[in-house]
Amino acid sequence: MVTYRRRIIDDTLDELQPDLRALSIHGPKGVGKTATAMQRAASVIDLSLPAQREIVTADPAILTRLPGPVLVDEWQRLSEVWDHVRHAVDAGSPPGHFLLAGSSAPRGAVVHSGAGRIVPMRMRPLSLAERGIETPTVGLAELLAGNRDVGGTTKLRLADYVEEIVASGFPAIRGLPARVRRAELDGYLDNVVQREFPEQGYPVRRPAVLRAWLGAYAAATSTTTAYSKILDAATGGLANKPAKQTTLAYRDALSSLWLLDAIPPWIPSHNHLDRLGQSSKHHLADPALAARLLGLDAAALLRAEQGSTSLSEGTILGALFEHLAALSIHTYAEAAEALVGHLRTRNNDHEVDLVVQRADGKVLAMEIKLADRVEDADAKHLRWLRDRVGNDLIDAAVIYAGEHAYRRQDGVAVIPLALLGP
Repeated sequence: MVTYRRRIIDDTLDELQPDLRALSIHGPKGVGKTATAMQRAASVIDLSLPAQREIVTADPAILTRLPGPVLVDEWQRLSEVWDHVRHAVDAGSPPGHFLLAGSSAPRGAVVHSGAGRIVPMRMRPLSLAERGIETPTVGLAELLAGNRDVGGTTKLRLADYVEEIVASGFPAIRGLPARVRRAELDGYLDNVVQREFPEQGYPVRRPAVLRAWLGAYAAATSTTTAYSKILDAATGGLANKPAKQTTLAYRDALSSLWLLDAIPPWIPSHNHLDRLGQSSKHHLADPALAARLLGLDAAALLRAEQGSTSLSEGTILGALFEHLAALSIHTYAEAAEALVGHLRTRNNDHEVDLVVQRADGKVLAMEIKLADRVEDADAKHLRWLRDRVGNDLIDAAVIYAGEHAYRRQDGVAVIPLALLGP
């Protein structure tokens, strides 16, 4: 029997789930939603099974008669279940009774938002802290609280981070041998194109074009490249290019499957800054998917870092390291009830990779650098932001691939990615 490893979201669920009448855990397939929900369910309805769909269709009231908490897994396979749960909440179901797990409803399904009745929580692939490869010494929640103590040492180096990029944060995939992992990731992507898109109501007439678009999107990882340019990159050799609305449908379908995890632009709560960019930064759900779409394994990424003449490999490694950092920091920030954005001025003269914002509008600014040392130039945008927003900046940090966590003379923290935790 496989032993369950607690996730960061479990702490939030421990605090909230007993008092919430209905709670939804959503995210891409394979991140562990069912395993986590099963830890706290007394009854389980699995709507991926036709027989159980028939039972619920014939008798929706079974949802309220079963002992709770009741886990409704793969709820989107019978999307009217969402409304059954909403009505049960309105009718006075007891606290902690409903857990829903799955992705969003298929295109065209009429589903109430659930606002005020069903509380949503997003689950992502494993963050670095959840992978058990290092013990974090710096907590994001502590930084957000103004704790300036930074310290610790890690033995993880560039090759270890590259391995974590390609291994993926999908629990059932990351522990497999490298070749098997690659086959599983290819199968995951094939399933998205051939099965998940049609099930979501987006028939794919030209699968090769969709795969090319996904590859172009992966090449734009950690950038704000316009969707029109992604389409051009994907279809450069095609005389009969898909219409713009077709590729926007790709984006919408991938978003509904939680396979896009873009970072929105940060909008300051006070009028400190003007002329900020309004484009989101592109990320897939997991950097391993991006690496696989680009045909880059650990050896290829390390060759690039060690002097390969392939510019594309060299630039994508830094982008994938930033993606790995963003995946982890998203998870830590949500546990701390904070939001994650990015900052870029419209003329591109200033950029801050990640801005983590507390509910009161104060922020923690982070630069992500694929390097084993931090120079003055690496902190210049953080110092610029500090000068502009003043006391609204709680702290600033460079997240890097080096050995030690410390604080620079200019006050900027320097933290190895592996030592940052929730």
